[in-house]
Amino acid sequence: MAAPLKVASRFNMRIPAGKATPQPPVGSALGQRGLNLMNFCKAFNDQTSQFLSDVPMRVRVTAFVDRTFSFEVRQPSSSYFLKKAAGLEKGANSPGLETVGKLSVKHIFEIAQVKAKDPGMAHLSLEAICRSLVGSCRSIGIEVYDPRTK
Repeated sequence: MAAPLKVASRFNMRIPAGKATPQPPVGSALGQRGLNLMNFCKAFNDQTSQFLSDVPMRVRVTAFVDRTFSFEVRQPSSSYFLKKAAGLEKGANSPGLETVGKLSVKHIFEIAQVKAKDPGMAHLSLEAICRSLVGSCRSIGIEVYDPRTK
């Protein structure tokens, strides 16, 4: 049995789905660590081909001392989903004082179901993810309402 490879570095990137190219930021992040750019770009683009091309995917790359690497593609950030669902380009300038959009609890639940599949959220219940999303809504300036109550 082979000994586990020694980790040289770990780093995060945000790359649009299916659009990894050897140009910066991907090229500079991988190139300075001596990693194979084309292998990463091909593997990332294949793995994210089912997503829309402008969706910013979060990528966690682990580089090993022998210049090999592994990577894990994660769901886009919660704020991306919340702003997309509310039809916003950006959040409020003064959250808490200004409301820039509205989302129903149904939207929050649907986003939580998508986020629950993310490896970083595996330990959280669906309710905890929903509560976290409601907090994110407040910080962006999105009002959450329940359509069943008036």
